[in-house]
Amino acid sequence: MQNNQQEKSVESATPGAEQAISEFKSKSGIKRIFSAFFYSLDGLKSAWRYEHAFRQELMLVSVGSLIALLLPVSIFEKLIMIAVLVLMLIVELLNSAIEAVVDRVSLERHALSKNAKDYGSAAVLLSFLLALATWSVILFDRFYY
Repeated sequence: MQNNQQEKSVESATPGAEQAISEFKSKSGIKRIFSAFFYSLDGLKSAWRYEHAFRQELMLVSVGSLIALLLPVSIFEKLIMIAVLVLMLIVELLNSAIEAVVDRVSLERHALSKNAKDYGSAAVLLSFLLALATWSVILFDRFYY
C-alpha cells in the first residue's frame, strides 16, 4: 500500500478488511480544533446564504431568545426556552445536510431520496413542536397557574 494521503486506510471492524480514510479527515491536536471551528463558521455562513428556512428560524430564535430573557421566569426556565429554540436550529442544519447529500448523490426523483428528505423535515417539525410545548408549559405555569 502506498503512503499517499488519498490512499491511506485502516483496519475496519471486520478482520482482514480495510476502510479508506478521506484525504479531508481532520488533523490532530489544537490544529484540528481550530479547523473544526472554522468549518463550523463556514457551515453557518452557507446555511445563512442558501437556506431560507434557516434564516427564518434564526430570526425566530433571535426574537424568541430576547423575549425569553425579558420574561419574568426563572433563569433555568429562560435557559430551557432558549435551548429548545437553538435545538430547532441544530435540527434544521442537520436536515439541510441530509438534503444536500441527497441532492449531491442524485437529483432524480427516488422513493428513498424522498424518504430521507421527509424524515429530516419530520425531525424539524418535532423540534418545533417540542419548542412550542416547552414555551406553552412554562408560560402557562407562570401566568395562568
